Amino acid sequence: MKRLLKVQQEIGTLSKNAKNPFFKSQYLDLNTIIQHVTPLLNAEGLLLVQPLSGDSVTTAILDAETGDTLVSSTLNLPNITDPQKLGGAITYFRRYTLKSLLAIAEEDDDGNKASAPTPKPVTKPALTQKQLDELSKEEDIEVLRGFYKTHEITKEQEVVLTKLALKLKG
Repeated sequence: MKRLLKVQQEIGTLSKNAKNPFFKSQYLDLNTIIQHVTPLLNAEGLLLVQPLSGDSVTTAILDAETGDTLVSSTLNLPNITDPQKLGGAITYFRRYTLKSLLAIAEEDDDGNKASAPTPKPVTKPALTQKQLDELSKEEDIEVLRGFYKTHEITKEQEVVLTKLALKLKG
């Protein structure tokens, strides 16, 4: 659970980034949450899964080495036959179960945010030596680019990754 605690401490407060025109409100979309928390979870050896099973949506965080479930939440889907409405319900349930499991705070979108304390800036996890060793075996340059976007990389690591990228380009 210490690894999950570390992830929660690093998440910070996320900004609402999508608009719901029907209710004229803003919300934090699922893709943004996943893009933000996945690197933090992975850096701690944790895996996020959100499988659909029958009439339910489950969000679970697993130990990547053992496969043990650390925490999970399941919601039953409503009986919806329209595929687009069902897809919307699935996305909605995935977003809310994930926010609930990790206790993700969203920035207010009303006038109160001006008086709220400034949240600490969200930092990317550092690229570990183990991850760098694994990347040295990588054959897909896009995977390397992905780590540049999601991890803090030292100058020494950048030299190693640049040499690898040049080798892959060929």
